[in-house]
Amino acid sequence: MAEENGMSGRQNGSSVVLDRVTKQYKDTTALDDVSFEARTGRVLGLLGRNGAGKTTALRIMLGLTSPTSGTATVLGHPYPQLPDGPRRVGTTFDGDGQPPGVSGAKALRVWATMLGLPGSRVGEVIDLVGLSGAERKAVSAYSTGMRQRLDLAVALLADPEVVILDEPANGLDPDGIRWLRDLLQRLAADGRTVIVSSHLLAEVEQTVQDVVILQSTVRYSGSLADLTGGGSRRLEEAFFDLVEPRPSSSPSSPPPSSLTSSPSPVAGPVAGPVAGSTAGSAATVGGVR
Repeated sequence: MAEENGMSGRQNGSSVVLDRVTKQYKDTTALDDVSFEARTGRVLGLLGRNGAGKTTALRIMLGLTSPTSGTATVLGHPYPQLPDGPRRVGTTFDGDGQPPGVSGAKALRVWATMLGLPGSRVGEVIDLVGLSGAERKAVSAYSTGMRQRLDLAVALLADPEVVILDEPANGLDPDGIRWLRDLLQRLAADGRTVIVSSHLLAEVEQTVQDVVILQSTVRYSGSLADLTGGGSRRLEEAFFDLVEPRPSSSPSSPPPSSLTSSPSPVAGPVAGPVAGSTAGSAATVGGVR
């Protein structure tokens, strides 16, 4: 289980707040009266099955989707009204890739120019995400894991206060997942708010301090320690105790066991600010961009 991380340089409090958020799409309710907070200096894991509303919640946080009712604020403001938002919030979304015809370094230089950052920052984030030696390669030649690292580099370009990542571990090998875990925990320890949407329950259990479990409604919002009894039971067990079983009669829905087997400028980029995005997608319920 991840240890509690301290604060360094930023004030403690709730950086991201969803308050009674509902999102209705015609006859489908994606989110129903959802409320939770993400605190400064901690990593929050946003968990749920496919279709549980995780990505909708992230998009509402970032002003990419309007809620039917309720409010979402980031650093005290609705994201579209947040001063200097693209430099203060870094994010990645699964499926939002960088332009394939350019090198990784060039893609980062484009984002740095858009964000008004010095060119020296590009080299710093390349080193930070482990792309040194591959930055001159075309993005089209990157593996899924390398694209994840590139998306993470875009999200971290402006040294944001809040980092929001959608499935950042997709495509990473075991070494990459371990590296990602350490990076996320360092980001939080430095005083950032980190929100990670993931299916990798075993990895989330080693990474986060707080957990929100969604199934259209909030099934749990609180500390990992409280949810697991201080480690007396596994996150996976607690997850399935809180989430209703899938109807066995639904041929299009995989069984629950499949959940355990298996990175637009918002912020600099949603491929970075709301820009940061990712390529590749494989999911497993059971960790930077």
